[in-house]
Amino acid sequence: MPCPLEVPDGLMFGKWKYEMPNGSPVFIAFRSSTKKNVQYDDVPDYKDRLSLSENYTLSIKNARISDEKRFVCMLVTEDDVSEEPTIVKVFKQPSQPEILHQADLLETEKLQMLGECIARDSYPEGNVTWYKNGRVLQPVDDVVVINLQKIVDRTTGLFTMTSSLQYMPTKEDVNAKFSCIVTYYGPSGQKTMQSEPVVFDVHYPTEKVTIQVLPQSSTIKEGDNITLKCSGNGNPPPQEFLFYIPGETEGIRSSDTYVMTDVRRNATGQYRCSLTDKSMMDSTTITVHYLDLQLTPSGEVTKQIGEALPVSCTISSSRNATVFWIKDNTRMQTSPSFSSLQYQDAGNYVCETTLQEVEGLRKRQTLKLIVEGKPQIKMTKKTNTNKMSKTIICHVEGFPKPAVQWTVTGSGSILNKTEETKYVNGKFSSKIVIAPEENVTLTCIAENELERTVTSMNVSAINIPEYDEPEDRSDDNSEKVNDQAKLIVGIVVGLLLVALIAGVVYWLYVKKSNDAKGKSENAAAQNFPSLPRQEKR
Repeated sequence: MPCPLEVPDGLMFGKWKYEMPNGSPVFIAFRSSTKKNVQYDDVPDYKDRLSLSENYTLSIKNARISDEKRFVCMLVTEDDVSEEPTIVKVFKQPSQPEILHQADLLETEKLQMLGECIARDSYPEGNVTWYKNGRVLQPVDDVVVINLQKIVDRTTGLFTMTSSLQYMPTKEDVNAKFSCIVTYYGPSGQKTMQSEPVVFDVHYPTEKVTIQVLPQSSTIKEGDNITLKCSGNGNPPPQEFLFYIPGETEGIRSSDTYVMTDVRRNATGQYRCSLTDKSMMDSTTITVHYLDLQLTPSGEVTKQIGEALPVSCTISSSRNATVFWIKDNTRMQTSPSFSSLQYQDAGNYVCETTLQEVEGLRKRQTLKLIVEGKPQIKMTKKTNTNKMSKTIICHVEGFPKPAVQWTVTGSGSILNKTEETKYVNGKFSSKIVIAPEENVTLTCIAENELERTVTSMNVSAINIPEYDEPEDRSDDNSEKVNDQAKLIVGIVVGLLLVALIAGVVYWLYVKKSNDAKGKSENAAAQNFPSLPRQEKR
């Protein structure tokens, strides 16, 4: 503390003293201006703590609360004594405030002790303020109750501030941060210090029950596993619930989940869950999608060529299904219909259906159609362009594939081995090339498990011209030939009718002429009886 006085001329000595509360002085330090010596009074509170410099500045080490006094600097000359006081203020920053005796949990709608905020060793005394989420908590009757206590240590003179908080929480206080701030004074003015924030576990009752279907898929199909999960919005959440299954009047007590495995279509319906006291309830509707397919007939079916085969693919589903047919791995444009089975109708048929909105729901059934038929033979012949040989072809139909044999009756050499075309749709052909020296008969024999068919054809010698039958005729050509044949038959029949009519007319004419001649002869005989009568032969 510098001496506030200017050092006068003729200074003899300087002194420092402090004043007691009752105003009486206590001298603590003396310094002579001439002898340059310093003396300290025997004052226990300041023993070994004082230092007085040449310019009469007084220093006090290890400041204490008791040092907060009115100190006076005295300068003495022969003629005068000058005094000037210095007021000393002592400050002590408190420890960081902390929240002690914290509640284990908070229950809504209940006023309870949240905790105590304590700031120790402050001087002068400070103040404590409670905060929630950074906002000051103001006292509210029966909701926010704050009690502040300040205790001074008689030995040190330091203050300890303790502020208790009673609080009635709500659901909105979940994750709320509570803290306290101590306000104290220092040499530079007012300051604050904040505690670490504290979050409390807030318990509140369940107000709503919710039921969920897991996994959270938009569609459920037969065979799936379903988990019903029931939850309440209370804290802590309920651990047990009642689950109500369609068709069941009583609830099934379970934890927060109820599992159904391999569900069927009859599991469709409304599901509910409630608290065990049945006070709250929620519901959800589950639709179990299904898809049935019935193919008639199915499996392996064997039919005879020309027979009819009704085929139906019946679908039963929870939604509109898409149906399509596949034959031998190729998608068909229309459904199969067989009024007269042909060999090309044979194959593997698949009726397949899907529910496009339901992933993984697909059904299919297979029909393996076998079309059997006895061997049918048609033989054709043609003279080759070199005029040196003839090709005889045996056109064969039938299933199972017939085995073909050839026989030759007569003289003629077979120029090459029998050749067969590819067997497609129950048809193939076998041909041989022959150079007949004379008229011969060729026989084609086709045989399968159903029957043995034999057909023969006469083939003229190579030097005899004959009609070469085409290997095949189209339906149009066949129709033209049939029309020509009908025309020829009509012409012949017409000519025969004309000839018949002409013959009848001529017969009538001759008969009439003979009758007239007979009558003339009779008349002449009557008129001329003497004439001889001519005999009719």
